[in-house]
Amino acid sequence: MHNPFRFRAPQNRDVETTTSDVAPVETTPETSETPSRRAARTARTLRATRRRRWSIVGAATAVVLVGSGAVAYGEASKTVTIDVDGEVMTVSTLAGSVSGALDAAGVDVGTRDQVAPDPGSALDDGDEVVVRLGKKVTVQTDGEQSDVWLTALDADEALETLAERGGDVRLVASRSGERASLDLRLDTDGPVNVVADGGTTVAPDGSIGIPAILEQQGIELGELDRVSVQRVDAPEPGAPTVSLVVQRVVVEQQQTTTPVPHGTVQQPDDSKYTDESAVAQAGADGVTTTTFEVTLVDGVEESREQLSEEVTTAPVDEVVVTGTQERPKDPRAIGQAMAAARGWTGSQWTCLEKLWTKESNWNPTADNPTSSAYGIPQSLPGSKMASKGADWATNPATQIAWGLDYIAGSYGSPCGAWSHSQATNWY
Repeated sequence: MHNPFRFRAPQNRDVETTTSDVAPVETTPETSETPSRRAARTARTLRATRRRRWSIVGAATAVVLVGSGAVAYGEASKTVTIDVDGEVMTVSTLAGSVSGALDAAGVDVGTRDQVAPDPGSALDDGDEVVVRLGKKVTVQTDGEQSDVWLTALDADEALETLAERGGDVRLVASRSGERASLDLRLDTDGPVNVVADGGTTVAPDGSIGIPAILEQQGIELGELDRVSVQRVDAPEPGAPTVSLVVQRVVVEQQQTTTPVPHGTVQQPDDSKYTDESAVAQAGADGVTTTTFEVTLVDGVEESREQLSEEVTTAPVDEVVVTGTQERPKDPRAIGQAMAAARGWTGSQWTCLEKLWTKESNWNPTADNPTSSAYGIPQSLPGSKMASKGADWATNPATQIAWGLDYIAGSYGSPCGAWSHSQATNWY
């Protein structure tokens, strides 16, 4: 359908568009009707006018001839064609101007509509009056939306004009419940692509409106689904140049967890030496749970908004018991302290001191070359002392701890071991 109103795409939000050769309509106030409803009502009026046109003209002619006799009605009456957004009607009128013809036909024209010729122009018989109603549409350019007034006949024409903006330009359909609508036909005289759920089909008639096309293609809309219209290059003549795109939108809550590192607490123990430590309580990391509201468009994440963040599992500190006493450096002093801890003082300490003086002279690296006995207690073999610590070969305390256990288990006390050693020369 030819549209005499070709214009540059408006660049600002809520822009009114005009052309240099068409003046804005002067004083007709806008109504609350949408352009599509206004066009429909105008079309009904014009069709009714067309049906009763001949009876009106005949009556008027008869009255004029009777009244004046000499005046021919045909010289004042004009038959003109009025095209309102593609709805073409033929009207007979006595009006002398374009605006008069529109008034006579019941065509309401608002300030954002366009009329050619100019509404103030003189009207001649056989003239064609073209009215293009202004439509407020939402245009999305590279993801940014703005409202624009257009007088295009259909979405194909509108998108062709808006292509001057560059980037990804599409018209956004308004949503109401399970319906989607656009105050423009998609293509007045051709098919359109329908892109939804990973597939593309062709609707043969792009003029029937979005709701009818979706119903025809068996596509039901979810509450959050998006519907838009974009222009495509036709691969061959007659192929669709417009695509109706349905995007499935799901908004869901998702949770992520991150660890909360545990700490370590040192717990002093006066009964232990500074080089002694033990884990009294194992540590465990905690958990922080973050909840997001995630928007998925056709299964692909578009955005996420954090709703909450909380520690759902508290961390548990590791507790390490550490001695505070300085360990004596002299092996005899270490042995005396460790023996005293078992209650072996006085004569028992004397027996122990004599026993190990005889065995190794309290030397932690004493090595018997004939028997492989080793260390202060002369363990046979020396590796037995590993049960008290991996440092058994060099640490006097580790060797003494093993030796005291051996004496207690084998002889009951240091004096018992010393007596056996004196009698047999070994213990």
